[in-house]
Amino acid sequence: MNRTLLGCAAALIALVAAEPGLAQRAPATPPAPGHVYTSDLMTRWGRGVTPDNAWRSYPRPQMQRGKWLNLNGQWDYAIRPKADPRPDAMDGKILVPFAVEAKLSGVARHVGPEDRIWYRRSFTLPTDWRGQDVLLHFGAVDYESHVFVNGSLVGSHRGGSDAFEFDVTDYLKPGANSVEVQVLDPTSTGMQPRGKQQLDPKSIWYTPVSGIWQTVWLEPVPRLRIQDMKITPDIDKGVLAVAVALNHSAGDDDAVRITASSKGKAVATTIARANRPAALAIPNAHLWSPDDPFLYDLKVELVKVANPYKAPEGQQGAKRERWQELQTPAESARYAAAAVAGPASDTVDSYFAMRKSSIGPGRIAGQPQMLLNNKPLFQNGTLDQGWWPDGLLTPPSEEAIRWEIGYLKSAGFNMLRKHIKVEPARYYYEADRQGILIWQDMPSGEEDDLHDQFLREKSQQEATMPQDVTNEFEYELTRMIAELRNHPAIVTWVVNNEGWGQYASTRLAKMVKDLDPSRVVNKVSGWMDTGDAGSDLFDIHTYEDVPRVPAANGKRAIVIGEFGGIGLPVEGHLWFGGDKRSWGYQGAKDAADYEARYRRKYAEVIRQAKAVGLSAAVYTQTTDVEGEINGLLTYDREVSKLPAETFKKIHAPLFDKD
Repeated sequence: MNRTLLGCAAALIALVAAEPGLAQRAPATPPAPGHVYTSDLMTRWGRGVTPDNAWRSYPRPQMQRGKWLNLNGQWDYAIRPKADPRPDAMDGKILVPFAVEAKLSGVARHVGPEDRIWYRRSFTLPTDWRGQDVLLHFGAVDYESHVFVNGSLVGSHRGGSDAFEFDVTDYLKPGANSVEVQVLDPTSTGMQPRGKQQLDPKSIWYTPVSGIWQTVWLEPVPRLRIQDMKITPDIDKGVLAVAVALNHSAGDDDAVRITASSKGKAVATTIARANRPAALAIPNAHLWSPDDPFLYDLKVELVKVANPYKAPEGQQGAKRERWQELQTPAESARYAAAAVAGPASDTVDSYFAMRKSSIGPGRIAGQPQMLLNNKPLFQNGTLDQGWWPDGLLTPPSEEAIRWEIGYLKSAGFNMLRKHIKVEPARYYYEADRQGILIWQDMPSGEEDDLHDQFLREKSQQEATMPQDVTNEFEYELTRMIAELRNHPAIVTWVVNNEGWGQYASTRLAKMVKDLDPSRVVNKVSGWMDTGDAGSDLFDIHTYEDVPRVPAANGKRAIVIGEFGGIGLPVEGHLWFGGDKRSWGYQGAKDAADYEARYRRKYAEVIRQAKAVGLSAAVYTQTTDVEGEINGLLTYDREVSKLPAETFKKIHAPLFDKD
């Protein structure tokens, strides 16, 4: 989001004076020790949250097994100085998976870099899990976590947005077991990827999130098991590539059976050697799009096979060598045809879509455009912050996610830019299922303009970052791609936002493209562009009343990565009351003025789409967030500032076929 307004107080005063319907939010008062500011604002879904219903859905929908144990609910918690020893007494109860600062956690307390959060709870494993390994999963914990089971350290993790797991089998005992989690979070005093969290929230920076903020769960698994899958559709060849990795080395007779089905009927199946790539032909593929979000089911089973390529035990002859070299498509096909599989020892259920995200010729000669399934499709989206007044980074419920994506589609949007935040996996499942395109941002780290790693708008050079900072950023970037790459809704990776800790953008963009060649890469959204190399998009941010036009580019598609920002306060639905006023990039006097401004902006976007080959535009933003009132919706999602049908009619010309 554009920061020009933040760097110059005079400009802000001028803006407020020019826009009588708008007032800048006053500087925040630091929270009193032990507390954070909380508004009375709640969502309808948040009002229904209880310890018994908080996030009960299976947390990993693209790799689902039959048995699991949800550990969401009431945990004991304590907040102490980080140098203090383990507390004997806890402070009270916290509702996991909501962060300590969130109202829905039941705590709503401030956590600083000098603090350590302690979590404790007990669990008892189901009796039918005996004889299996047990994995302890965390959807996300912000930021540095240390996990103990029955008093023993089972592992540590750094990273605020990515899922992680520990094999806790050796630490378990019969009956009740205890789990303890310790968390440290520097928030805005560190340079770790954190998105829009700030200890002093104001303007475009929001209340921080610390500790556990996604689902915690247990899962029984066999000793040799399916660990990871990469699913890549190729609609041009009518093929689905599936790479299945086991958790450790496999034997000669270990294989995976992969079955694709549609509406309960198998359409393709193959058997492949474990830890080797496989491919399924998908004849007459039903393509996925926002208008037709068709999903196939996918089942992956770990099996033992009897196969003519398998040599007798201990034999080192030609047959064994041939078995070890089964990597060509022809040899793999022969193996699949000859293999005789036994019963499955591990099974995961997943899904996929046949769709393609690429760049190619468009309506305007010489100007590449973004394509979906080899055809130009204008991507009309919102900047989606993903914050909630009651859950902060954690949506109050799965139903809240479903409603919001449905609202955007009903308002004529086919895309959203997930702005420097990674959502729970259920969010991307809903996007896959309902059919909305996603530009996925990497959460930024260094965006504090007190440090010179933040680039100003007119900067000519990228920053040089400390090695430990780049190591952390790139680790989390690769983790994000690995976790989310199977979701068909994601069509674009966004590496950098404006100048927020921007470094080595071309190298990072090339790395992302190497990791995932199947998607569009946007190396810099707004501000300092570093050339064509590594990037598929030329992206500008324009908060002028009438959006600027991106320069033509013969190698990259041109997009407006952010525009809009029309502020309209709705009394009774504001985060701040009293003399703490809200702000927007531009201020509307009333709903009629809001509509006129919105129509004027979209008239120019529509003109650019038709005249210069603009491929996409991202309106700021889906909802109001805390003191920022630029949303289509109020922060509590109760009021749409125009009817969804009106938004849809305004956007309709973007999708004309002429």
